[in-house]
Amino acid sequence: MTITIDITPEVKAALARQAAARGREVESYAASLLEQAVHPAAATPPERRTGQALIDAFAEIRGLLSDEEIDRMFNRNPSTAHPVDLS
Repeated sequence: MTITIDITPEVKAALARQAAARGREVESYAASLLEQAVHPAAATPPERRTGQALIDAFAEIRGLLSDEEIDRMFNRNPSTAHPVDLS
């Protein structure tokens, strides 16, 4: 089946960029987007995030602060607490 769709130049450019990033022709990439819209359950699920990127980011700064410095930075100031009477 052939379908003709009029799209703005901005959408056409974005579609071409996305297709190129995936190493696909614009037409086949657009067809796959339409197929996913019709059968969303058949679309591949999003990649499960493990937190490894965050672990890797913090690995670079590990050891810059001592445990005592971290405790001082993140300790709660007890002087701001107020007693609450719930009676």
